[in-house]
Parts: sequence; C-alpha cells; structure tokens
Amino acid sequence: MIYWIAFAALALFWAFSYRAGRSRALAVGGQQQLHSLPGHYGAYAVIWTIVPALVVLVVWAVLQPVVLEGMIVASLPEARQSMADLGMQSLISDVHNLAVGDRAVNPDDPDVRRISDSYAGWLTASRILMIVSLTAAAILGFAVARLKITPSMRARNRVERFVMGLLIVSSTIAIFTTVGIVLSLFYESIAFFQKVPFYEFLFGLQWSPQTAIRADQVGQTGSFGAIPVFAGTLLISVIALIIAAPVGLMSAIYMAEYASPRMRGFIKPALEILAGVPTVVYGFFAALIVAPMLRDGGATLGIGIDSESALAAGLVMGVMIIPFVSSLSDDVITAVPRSLREGSYGLGATRSETIRNVIVPAALPGIVGALLLAASRAIGETMIVVMAAGLSAKLTVNPFEAVTTVTVQIVTLLTGDSEFDSPKTLAAFALGLMLFFVTLALNVIALRIVRKYREKYD
Repeated sequence: MIYWIAFAALALFWAFSYRAGRSRALAVGGQQQLHSLPGHYGAYAVIWTIVPALVVLVVWAVLQPVVLEGMIVASLPEARQSMADLGMQSLISDVHNLAVGDRAVNPDDPDVRRISDSYAGWLTASRILMIVSLTAAAILGFAVARLKITPSMRARNRVERFVMGLLIVSSTIAIFTTVGIVLSLFYESIAFFQKVPFYEFLFGLQWSPQTAIRADQVGQTGSFGAIPVFAGTLLISVIALIIAAPVGLMSAIYMAEYASPRMRGFIKPALEILAGVPTVVYGFFAALIVAPMLRDGGATLGIGIDSESALAAGLVMGVMIIPFVSSLSDDVITAVPRSLREGSYGLGATRSETIRNVIVPAALPGIVGALLLAASRAIGETMIVVMAAGLSAKLTVNPFEAVTTVTVQIVTLLTGDSEFDSPKTLAAFALGLMLFFVTLALNVIALRIVRKYREKYD
C-alpha cells in the first residue's frame, strides 16, 4: 500500500513540475526567444523531479528488507543469532506477520512477540522516512531544474537525449533478459546431456523419463528419446494449422474485400472474442464435447478413435488460433495500397483475380507473420493437449491416437517431488532448448519470405 501512495505522490510531482517548469520558461523568456517549446522545459523539469525520487524509491525497496532483517537478528539473544538459515527465516517471517497482523507459525515464542512490537515501530518509521526522502529528492531535483531553465538552454535536446537513453536501457534489459533465458536453458541442458547422450535424446524413439530417485529405490533407468514428443507436437500443430490457416485467411479476405461495413463490424468482433476465451475452457470443450463426439462418430463408421486423440486437440486448437490468423491477415490485406487494386481493375481483372494475383501476394509478408504467430501459439499450447490429447508419448502419425507435446512434458517433468539435478527434471530444460531452436528456425524462414516479397512490392 505504501508504494501505491508513493507512486500517487510521484504523479502529483509530475503534474506540478511540468506546469511549473513551463511557466518558469515563459517567465524567464520575456522578450527573448526560447530555444525550445515551453513543453520541452516542462518535460525537463519532470525528468529532474521524477528520476531522483524513483532512484530513492528503488534503493529503499531494495535496502529496507535487508536492514530490517539485520535489526531483527541483532535483537535476538546471542544463543539464537547463530541458528540455521531455515529457522532464522521462519523466525523473521513470524516477526513480520505478527507485526502486520497476519498469522504466525510460532506466535507464542517470547522472542518473536518481543521483537514484533519493536518491528512494527521500525516499519512505520521506515515508511515515514521513505516518504520524506522521496519528497526531498523530488523537491531538490525540481529546484535544480528550475535554476537551469534559461531562454538559451537546449531543453528539447536534453529531453530527447534522456528519452533516447531510456529507450536504449529498455532495449538492453530486453536483450539481457533474452540472453539470460537462453543461457539458463543452455546451462541446465548441458547438465542433462552429461547424464544422457545428445544423440540418444535427439534421435531416440522411446520417451519414458521415469527414473529411480534414490539408490535404494526400485525404478526405471529412463528412456529419453525425444522424437515421439516432437512428433506429437508437430502432428497436433499441423492439424491446428490445417483448420486455422484456410478458415482464418478466407475470413480475412471476406471481411476486407467482400463484406459490407455493417457485416464487417459484426464478424470481426465475433471472431476476436475467440481470442479472449481461456485455454482451459477450450480444453473442457475438447475433452467433454469434441473428443467423445469423434469417438462415437468413429465407432459408427467402424473407425477406432481414442477418447484422447491428436485430432480432438488439433481441431479445438485450430479454432482457438483462428483469430490470430484472421485479425492480423485482415489488417494486412486492408493496408494494401488502393492503387494496386485500381491498377488491376483497370487492366480488366475481376475482383477474385485481383485478390488472387495482386492483393494476396502483396500482403503475403503480413500473412506469413500471422501464420507464424498462430504456429507459435499452437506449439506452445498446454491445457488443450493435456485435457484432449493425453500424456502418452507415441511415435505415430495417426491423428486418431493419443499423443503428447513438448510443453505438456515440460510441465509434467517439473511437477511433483523430484531431485532438481536428476535426468528426469533436467530433461525439461533440454526440451525447452530444442523448442527454442525450432521457434528460431520458424522466425528465420518467415523473415526470409517477408524480405523477398517486401522488395518485390515496396
């Protein structure tokens, strides 16, 4: 709650400093011409007001728990200051919970009750001091900005440099986050491949990651051939794209080229509602409606279809990703220049010929991007596969049988009581690494297609 109050105070500082900085620029300008617009001086004052306050807020949020925990430990009797880390963390948690009115594990501990009374005062004093420090930093920053505002000051250049630096920092954070994710996958995958040969994982035809956890426990040695898992992922994704790609693309063409504005205003929101349905609801629909219907229909025709099948999961997943294809393709087709349509009509082409030979090729980069997004969504789906396709890893191309996918196996491997350094658990990171490379390859292929046709139609 205290941080929300701090952010509200920062918002008030922002509004005040902007108006005050703008007014200051107009006041000191007089008859002289300002180098920048008054709004730039207001933005300059905002930067000097908000940035020091944010720095104080971040530093306080990081240091406050450390300082308070140190004060709690220092208040304990010497005999308890050297207790194990787990017991110390439990005691600190009890002190904090009692101080804020929550339930504690050991509320009758005399040391906990004694220190919690002092901790409540420390916490209140810390919050008051934080608000005072934040306010002082904001006022000091605004005073510095006010002194710097002169008619000749290049406020626009300084504001633009600050914004540029902020954008660079944001991009750097995004890059390092991506690098960190990849490195964490690499690190854990290397640990897995030290236990299981790479060729066995990549080319093995049997997936059964159950292993014995302890030396005295009877269990399987485990089989880590990932081909059945990737085959199941590919099978379900292909079925989903066979449904979503033509339906979504034809829906987009109809909405962009044939539908009246009234009909388009009805169909487009109706399709986009599908994107807002939770995936667990699709999973229920697949497990309770689609899978039994396919099983009963197959029995009527003499075709054996499992209660959990790749076909059921793929059909429902295809319906789920239709909005990704239709909405994005519609936007891309609508953005094709009108001159291309009129040039085609002027040469005597019909509407269907214009769509087939001019509009769709011109919009192909965007359509490929939509299909790639839909494919990535299908590959990363978990709930529908768990509820409709099952968990059995079978090497099959028969859509009537139960299969599993990479994401389902990752969830399964990381659920339950297992040693984190066991091959069973580390296999999840190896699967994630392979999935990363597959997605990267899809992005590279799509980028090549986009560049090829963009050069042709730009």
